[in-house]
Amino acid sequence: MPSTKAKEAARKTWNAIKNSLPILLGVLLFITLIIEIIPKDLYGKVFTNHGFLDPLLGAIFGSIAAGNPLNSYVIGGELMNQGVGLIGITAFILSWVTVGLVQLPAESLMLGRKFAISRNAFSFISAIIIAILTSYTLTIL
Repeated sequence: MPSTKAKEAARKTWNAIKNSLPILLGVLLFITLIIEIIPKDLYGKVFTNHGFLDPLLGAIFGSIAAGNPLNSYVIGGELMNQGVGLIGITAFILSWVTVGLVQLPAESLMLGRKFAISRNAFSFISAIIIAILTSYTLTIL
């Protein structure tokens, strides 16, 4: 027979999930909408193979779009087919998987506002730095 503490914990957990569901559903719908709204050929026009501008733009677009790592191979290939350089693709995919501005309200609710903002800012800056280092490391090799 479950203890009173276990029942109370289960009740609190259920309430937390129930309260989070509308926000999570909204975030998922918004992510899907953004991915569908942005024209596929836009990326090839925006990225100019500039050493600092491309990773910055890649990180910005990736932060807004947000997605999962499984799709990153397909997206990376499509961006490469449109003429986007490795530095922009790397920043885009890194921020697309790690930042997620559209998920910020849900993350703030569940993990705290200060933590969510700090984590996203660190991930954004890291995506730019890692993209630059990756690109230049591959040109050296």
